[in-house]
Formats: sequence, structure tokens, C-alpha cells
Amino acid sequence: MFDPIKTLSPSVPDIDDDAYSMDDFEGVNARWCHACGNNAILTAVQKLCAEEQLAPEKTVFVSGIGCSSRLPHYMGTYGFHALHGRALPIAEGIKIRRPDLHVFVNTGDGDCCSIGAGHWIHAMRYNMNMTVLLHDNQIYGLTKKQISPTSPRGLVSSTSPRGAYLEPLNPLAATLGMSNISFVANAVDWLPSVLYEIIHQAFHHRGLSFVRIVQRCPRYLPHQFDEYMKDPERILLLTHAQGLHVQDAVARRFKHCMEHDPSDLDRARELATNQERLPVGILYRNPGVLCYEDVRTSVEHLTAADKVKALEREFDKFTVQPTS
Repeated sequence: MFDPIKTLSPSVPDIDDDAYSMDDFEGVNARWCHACGNNAILTAVQKLCAEEQLAPEKTVFVSGIGCSSRLPHYMGTYGFHALHGRALPIAEGIKIRRPDLHVFVNTGDGDCCSIGAGHWIHAMRYNMNMTVLLHDNQIYGLTKKQISPTSPRGLVSSTSPRGAYLEPLNPLAATLGMSNISFVANAVDWLPSVLYEIIHQAFHHRGLSFVRIVQRCPRYLPHQFDEYMKDPERILLLTHAQGLHVQDAVARRFKHCMEHDPSDLDRARELATNQERLPVGILYRNPGVLCYEDVRTSVEHLTAADKVKALEREFDKFTVQPTS
């Protein structure tokens, strides 16, 4: 966590002393497995915090339960490690009370899409100004290889010894079908520059930014995404002046690049259900969607004393006077 003494104490006037480096956003040493995709996501958000010079005491990472949800421990900022599936309502509570804070949510495919699915739907509808990163490795890793809602059909696991019976839930298609959405993107952990650019644009979007990240689990599904990693032709890179910007050297690696206007919701839904190639980029963006906290904070706030007086006035309307 951040050092308040280092952050708040006066120092020798030097412009460099006031700048945060990536080291300032490091918490305890990460304990994920070697080659776990979560490491790439952690590096991306630490880089974002340093590049944007986000004050650690003004930045909060909220998570639920799972391997992905250990991320707040590894950040040198404030953090809240919540109950399973409850990261989003807690983040919303923080944001509604402290709209000045930078709020990030890290959640897994089980944490968000299973026990937290109800909160997921309504968080999209509220469209509060925060960045939500869904770490989707298609398995429950922390509880040792149980199927999750995004696990592929036929996957053999500790809870599906005969293979998963159902088709997997598609987080992108599901989110794009919810009401009031304002930003939906898809990223992969093994393309660090693209991952960072997507998270960077998500952070600068006003409203709820939902970024699904295809994330490797080397322990329980070591070869799950090999087809995309080893064959760039299986990736569909989405670029646009109002969408993802990538370096020419990165774009040249991919045969299939497409100019996709992120304001086109119907096309975004088509891309989200593409079975032939994995879309990577910003699928949908609508900065005109109203943020819930803007509606709530527009209401006049009463002081504690005003609230007590208002309650007393209401109670006095129903006072029963003694008869003797």
C-alpha cells in the first residue's frame, strides 16, 4: 500500500520529487503462478497509474474473490478485497460517496459472471465513472480447476469430470446486450502494448468502461489460448480514429485488421459473437450516456444537523399526546 509519510511530507523543491514512478504503485510481491496473465495486467495498470500520475491516495482498486482479485494487494494504492461477486456494488458505493477518486475494479469470470452476475448487469446500467477489468481465463483457478460460466463446452474439470455440458457465456455479447452501456472493449494479456492502450482509453472514458481481458492460466489451462497466440491470423485487430490506436510495428503482425467505428452498436454485437476470429480492440463507445453519480450529486445535500431536523419534523407529525 502507499506510504502516507512519503506522499504527504514536504520535500526539497524539485520537480522530479513530485513525480510518481511505477515503483510507487507496487504493493507486496505478486504471488501468481509463473507466466500467469494476471502479471501482464498488473504491469499495465501500474504503468497507467505512473503515466497518468494518479496520486496513490486518490486511487482505489476493488476486487472480489479469485486469483484476479488479489491484484489490490499488489498495488501501492488504496484497495478493497471484497466478498465473492461483490466488487461492483462496493466500488459503486465508493464512487457515489467519493466521486473525486479514481476507481478500478478487478474481477474474474467466475466472480463477475456467476455469483456477481446480478451486480454486473446493474453496474452497466448505472454507468458510474470507473474502469472495470474482467480477467477471463475461463476457469476457477483459486479453487483448483472448477468450470466457470465462460469455460468451453466439454472442458473436463474437478466439477465436470464428464466435460462441461453448456455452451460458454460470452461476456462481450452479454454486456453489449445490457441497457445504458457506454464502453466495451476486448484485450488479450500477451499483447502488452495493445492491452495498455485499451486500458488507457478505458480510463479516459467518462462512464463505466468494461474491458474483458483474455487471460492465460498456465496451471490449469496452459494451452487454452494457443490457437490465438501462435496464429495471429486468428486475431481480428479493431482500429479506428475514435477507437484503438496501435503502432505500425504491432499492426504489421496481424493480417486481419479492420477499421471499426465504436459508435456502431449493431456492428459491435456482430463482432462480439464472431466465431472465426477473436476481436481485439474497442467494440463500443458512447460518451453521451448519463453517469448515475451525476444524477445523484445534482440533488442538494443536507448536513447532518439538517437531516436530524427533518426527521424530527416528520416524527412530530405523529406524536401521540398523553391523555392525563
